[in-house]
Amino acid sequence: MDLPQLRALVAAVETGTLDAAAGVLHVTPSAVSQRIRALEAATGQVLLVRSRPVVPTEAGAAVLRLARQVDLLVADTTAALTGAGAAGPPALPLAVNADSLATWFLPAVAPLAGDVQLDVRVADQTMTSALLRDGTVMAAVTADPDPVPGCSVVRLGTMTYRPVATGRFAARWFAEGVTPTALRRAPVVVFDRTDDLQAAYLRRRTHDRPAPPVHHVPASADYLVAVRLGMGWGMVPDLQTGPDDGLVELDPAGAVEVELWWQQWKLRSPSLDLLSGAVRAAAAAALG
Repeated sequence: MDLPQLRALVAAVETGTLDAAAGVLHVTPSAVSQRIRALEAATGQVLLVRSRPVVPTEAGAAVLRLARQVDLLVADTTAALTGAGAAGPPALPLAVNADSLATWFLPAVAPLAGDVQLDVRVADQTMTSALLRDGTVMAAVTADPDPVPGCSVVRLGTMTYRPVATGRFAARWFAEGVTPTALRRAPVVVFDRTDDLQAAYLRRRTHDRPAPPVHHVPASADYLVAVRLGMGWGMVPDLQTGPDDGLVELDPAGAVEVELWWQQWKLRSPSLDLLSGAVRAAAAAALG
């Protein structure tokens, strides 16, 4: 396995096609195909499913992790030898849940903008560890405390979510209190179809699986706007609410605490260590 072959695999997975990978690498599609075939011959495994987009096989995910690790080490070494590196700062793909990204995460990593290139993938905190497992990212903010093979894990802290709504919405839909009957009828705002916070709260309060009207708003800031506009009630983190935001807490006993963890590859990389230190320091301040 050599560096051009590994980079061809990464480019193919990131862009989705061999033609697009060729454009990124400034070679012909035939050259990309030859490099990936040579990599498959060297490993004795099929590494890519030639679909549209191409996807790595289980063996391909393992080689993809290796490819990203090698590329990062090369970038770190180049930077150490030349000061900055002709290709610019090292690229670090990472996964973050939307609520962290909208609150404490970006201020944490903004000072690193001149030292690393961040490729942020947004996914629910219950899903981000899967991106580590398949080699898509090198680090992740996740709700999974069990380390992905080849990764270290550190607790970041807790995000507390509470069921909130506008006063007018609460007066209309919960005039008799937050009863199971009212919860079955009141519209609810849900982030996306992987977001289980509202559904889990409903199951706990109703001892059932109710199906109230649902509005899906898959953006953290816009989700909060939807709740503030009275489209429905929703589970909103304390970091996004305040005394003057016009929202009322519907159920003081309904708070949900989500523990967040930082998982990253076990790789001695100055760039990855720099990112990890910034994230862990910011989380300690914001999440406790």
